[in-house]
Amino acid sequence: MYKKKECVAMLLAGGQGSRLYALTEKTAKPAVTFGGKYRIIDFPMSNCVNSGIYTVGVLTQYQPLVLNEYIGNGQPWDLDRMSGGVMVLPPYQGKNGADWYKGTANAIYQNLDFIRRYDPDYVLILSGDHIYKMDYNAMLQAHKSSGADCTIAVLEVPLSEASRFGIMVTDETGKITEFQEKPKNPTSTKASMGIYIFNAKVLEKYLIDDENTPGSSNDFGKNIIPNMLNDGMKMFTYPFDGYWKDVGTISSLWEANMELLGENPKFNVHDKNWRIFSRNYAAPPHYVGDKAFVSDSVISEGCEIYGTVEHSVLSSNVIVEKGAVVKDSVIMSGTVIKAGARVEYAIIDSNSEISEKANVGEPKEHAKGIAVVGSGLIVASNAKIASDAMINNDSIDGVTIIQK
Repeated sequence: MYKKKECVAMLLAGGQGSRLYALTEKTAKPAVTFGGKYRIIDFPMSNCVNSGIYTVGVLTQYQPLVLNEYIGNGQPWDLDRMSGGVMVLPPYQGKNGADWYKGTANAIYQNLDFIRRYDPDYVLILSGDHIYKMDYNAMLQAHKSSGADCTIAVLEVPLSEASRFGIMVTDETGKITEFQEKPKNPTSTKASMGIYIFNAKVLEKYLIDDENTPGSSNDFGKNIIPNMLNDGMKMFTYPFDGYWKDVGTISSLWEANMELLGENPKFNVHDKNWRIFSRNYAAPPHYVGDKAFVSDSVISEGCEIYGTVEHSVLSSNVIVEKGAVVKDSVIMSGTVIKAGARVEYAIIDSNSEISEKANVGEPKEHAKGIAVVGSGLIVASNAKIASDAMINNDSIDGVTIIQK
């Protein structure tokens, strides 16, 4: 017998993350490293715990191995609980056969039994690919106070960027009167953050109706939200004015990492009142050699720095040898930058090696784009990798890349 919960969170973490190219060839986007010691999924999961929501279903699909292993039993987030806690929910075969998740709404529909076992009053729907800190409990209290059937978190965006988002048009009370999906000519700047709170019975009804509608995209933005509006359901926005970043592209992932730097960073991961939890595997303290130079950078546990690191974010167990230079870059765990190598304005995925005197990327002011090297690769000695290169296979432009 499962204990009733007031609110259950469902975290959509099955996205392919194709715009991250080499970084998501072997892992799901929510499992991509961020900020030295974190994964992207750490942020919504930590938000749940900090908000007092301890029953979380994580819906996985694309390349789930790393993500499943990372979540484990949920202990690092205090989600290893006898009643509730975290549960990984991949697509599975039921009595009517097996099916991949066909859309965000279908993914939740396929896991209605997980929701029903806790008989919640409310269901919180989250995405697993955004960097932000948010009190979901405050949103839940606003949802209850308004008497809404559904509440959607929104962020004010410039009018020039509004066409990239699902846009909510509201009256003066915050009640949603119209939803515009990536409109060419938006009439509002309230962008949906993909964070929803539904009354559980209302959500179940609309998911079942949607599943039985031929030709539906089975998507919250394209189907569930418009259908509820058309039926006159009571729907409100919840305004959010904090830091929020969709890290679905190489440039936005790089920018979000850089926004951790400086004396007054745009996004602070050191807030003791709102901890970001992670499965940070044990590593020795980082070491900076006597001839090394480090400036305005995040250096994680286990790193050994003997060369130069400036304005960069280094994950655990990275080695920067003597004479090597790393600038304006994101270096993920277990990577080695060999002597004399130079890495500028680049993202290097985990367990790779930049060999002696190799050059990856160019100075930011001259670069055409961010250079990216996928995981488990060796860039050969004296190789030159262009500023906008995307290395994820065994050769490019005659430069040998050896799979580790």
